[in-house]
Amino acid sequence: MFYKTSEHHGLPHNPFKSCVAPRPIAWVSSLHPDGTINLAPYSFFNALTSDPPMVMISFNGYHEHGGEKDTLYNIKACGEFVVNMVPLTLKDAMNVTTANLAHEVDELALAGLSTEDSQLVKPPRVKESPIHLECEFFKEIQLPCTLPDSINTMIIGSVLGVHISDEVLVDGLVDLSRIKPLARLGYMQYTSVDELFAMARPDD
Repeated sequence: MFYKTSEHHGLPHNPFKSCVAPRPIAWVSSLHPDGTINLAPYSFFNALTSDPPMVMISFNGYHEHGGEKDTLYNIKACGEFVVNMVPLTLKDAMNVTTANLAHEVDELALAGLSTEDSQLVKPPRVKESPIHLECEFFKEIQLPCTLPDSINTMIIGSVLGVHISDEVLVDGLVDLSRIKPLARLGYMQYTSVDELFAMARPDD
């Protein structure tokens, strides 16, 4: 089949997210100016550059209880955030934090998670997560949005520091088979990294 994105695809659900998959999940911890901790997952996320290391997160729509989504507001207000990697073992806890909750709700407590201090930024890290990226707000980019009364906003962050659990390092390399990072597919489907293989470039 072929469909123009400006027209209806004729399928029960929009297939676009299944056509760009899997997508890594940024489990973002951030702080409201009043000190309230927020934790939420975003799958429109990826690394942009490695030198210097930078990441992007895209936010779609507004908060169900009004205003910008907590993570977006907090990043712009405080200028810092942490990306926590989601291992397969924390899939249920991550799913708890997808709920549309009131602004003042602490998602970490609701999901039974604990925190530990970051080194360079104020937002805490998810202690149970094996990898954390401490980030500083770099730029906001407003993207087009075809939905009425909605927004698409991209945040670019500079990665200031990286935490890697010693348990997932093998011979100095991150062993993703010990983490099985969770990734988003289309619809309500997820997957995890459970098969790894190496291929050398032809000129190596």
